Amino acid sequence: MADPHGFLTTRERELPARRPVPVRLMDFREVYEAQSHSQLTRQAGRCMDCGVPFCHTGCPLGNLIPEWNDATWRGDEFEAIERLHATNNFPEFTGRVCPAPCEPACVLGISQPPVTIKQIEQSIIDRAWDHGYVTPHVPDRLTGKTVAVVGSGPAGLAAAQQLTRAGHTVAVFEREDRIGGLLRYGIPDFKLEKRLVDRRLEQMEAEGTRFKPGVRIGTDISWPELRARYDAVIIATGAGVPRDLPLPGRDSDGIMYAMDYLTPSNKVRAGDELPGRVTAEGKHVIIIGGGDTGSDCLGTALREKAASVTTLAIGTRPPDDRPDHEPWPMTPRIFEVSTAHEEGGTREFLASTVEFVADDSGHVRALRVAETEIVDGVRRAAPGTETELPADLVLIALGFSGPDRADLDADFSGPHAPSDPRPIDRDDEFMSEVDGLFVAGDAGRGQSLIVWAIAEGRACAAGVDKWLTGETQLPAPVRPTDRAISLK
Repeated sequence: MADPHGFLTTRERELPARRPVPVRLMDFREVYEAQSHSQLTRQAGRCMDCGVPFCHTGCPLGNLIPEWNDATWRGDEFEAIERLHATNNFPEFTGRVCPAPCEPACVLGISQPPVTIKQIEQSIIDRAWDHGYVTPHVPDRLTGKTVAVVGSGPAGLAAAQQLTRAGHTVAVFEREDRIGGLLRYGIPDFKLEKRLVDRRLEQMEAEGTRFKPGVRIGTDISWPELRARYDAVIIATGAGVPRDLPLPGRDSDGIMYAMDYLTPSNKVRAGDELPGRVTAEGKHVIIIGGGDTGSDCLGTALREKAASVTTLAIGTRPPDDRPDHEPWPMTPRIFEVSTAHEEGGTREFLASTVEFVADDSGHVRALRVAETEIVDGVRRAAPGTETELPADLVLIALGFSGPDRADLDADFSGPHAPSDPRPIDRDDEFMSEVDGLFVAGDAGRGQSLIVWAIAEGRACAAGVDKWLTGETQLPAPVRPTDRAISLK
């Protein structure tokens, strides 16, 4: 185990320093500075090796957290990355953008601040890259079987890497011009620099995975054609359909979904020229939705020098500490301050949008907002509490309702349609009722966390491998759950 007295002698939870706000608002580089090795070792030593590590229950990947904490404390960086990679294909992604449900489940968290699991994870993989411990795992033999993965987000990439290493020939299709899905265009660089994505893709290419960006299945290639070309197909397109807010004035100019704002911003960071791109510069920006996507919009708008940024949340402000009805080891809903929230802007809770107010030219000029009241368990706008907030740009960040089914609907009609639109549990294979057609990640389970996407990608890969060869040695950390995707 790690230092048997570590959690007693080192009681403070230490995170790496963040770059000063005025400095980091001048660019899109990562916010956190590198953590010193001594500080990292002390924090890893706080892990109790508690016998029943509830941190495992918080993470669907089943990360071997006490084991790589112990290796880190002992200074065995190679062993640490081996144990980390045993359950997680992309710890450099999860260590940066996962909300870390493992930490509220940490046993030490009962009486002290929990172990800095997420930061230790990130430090392990960063140092492993620096020291050359991350190398391609080229399969010893090829099976002769082919697999198409549609979607290059974390679920699709995890499935592709696992199946390539098992010896199958895997092609990853992506409708955007670059590989990476949400990792590439949905997350700003100040949270995940794209050099990290490119570095991992280079490793996957060296292992044999083939990438085909700029190909839209259902338009460039029909789904039946794809199914005929490959022995198995995995749908890992994510849940990209945004939730709308259909209120009076919704059709006014200057109102857009969060991803329609973030994606062009990320493309410009990548070097693309996008004349006419909507920016927040000099504008009063209102973000509707207080989640991670809204926080990403906030940080981006501040870097674009918005005149003001206000984030509206319809619910109450969460408590600062774990509430009694969400005891350990549950993941509590508490008030969180992201790095973007540190940088500026205003947060309003119990704010119900009533109407989008436009000027004479049809461009939004304000939001009419009322206080939220809860009547018989239903949230609604309290009469007589309406006020107007000035707005030149409104970003709707209310989450996602499911996958984009437009192309699927066209191709999975007639004899190709399954009788049940949901994948069924065939010995945990993640397969639909269409033989050889699998579904993984948000495309099946709906909007969720990156750790769930990777876990389902790994488990789906095991199902595909078993279906193609009759057996599998690939790990399957999770079971299929009820799905929402429609293949009709």
